[in-house]
Amino acid sequence: MKMKKILLITYDNCDDSEVLYPLFRMREEGYTVDVASMEKRQIRAKYHFTVDASLLLDEVDPSDYDGLILPGGTAPEKIRQQPAALEIARYFDREHLPVAAICHGPQILISAGTLRGRHCTCYPGIRDDVIAAGGIYRDCEAVVDTDARLVTSRRPEDLPAFMREFIALLRA
Repeated sequence: MKMKKILLITYDNCDDSEVLYPLFRMREEGYTVDVASMEKRQIRAKYHFTVDASLLLDEVDPSDYDGLILPGGTAPEKIRQQPAALEIARYFDREHLPVAAICHGPQILISAGTLRGRHCTCYPGIRDDVIAAGGIYRDCEAVVDTDARLVTSRRPEDLPAFMREFIALLRA
């Protein structure tokens, strides 16, 4: 039986809750969560917490994973400049594997070119970027595009709905 695994991509100045809540929630569901980043080290969140990045983006084999989580904060602004991160996002899109992006996380999907025609939401400050990238924007706590197997949310307050919908995609 294949081990259930989730890939979480983040970097410094990620939003603490948008990393920790999904990390712990996926563990509760029985998934192993690997954190990938641009450096193998402790990633410092915006406020108080750290998380260990055990993989470099270039080391990730996306075929090892059942789903992808892209937390927000200002980390996605740096991550979206990494070709390996964009290739990972494109792989999950091509293979119709579940992707969860919250807050500024959709910036990575914008740069990967995977939002066109997709129903989504995001932090209000990047709404125009999502629309310019061809995303079909809705302002609500969690938007699920079942065709794309994509769930997006706006902010930390949306985390319960965000994770509930992502888990539903994983189970489908």
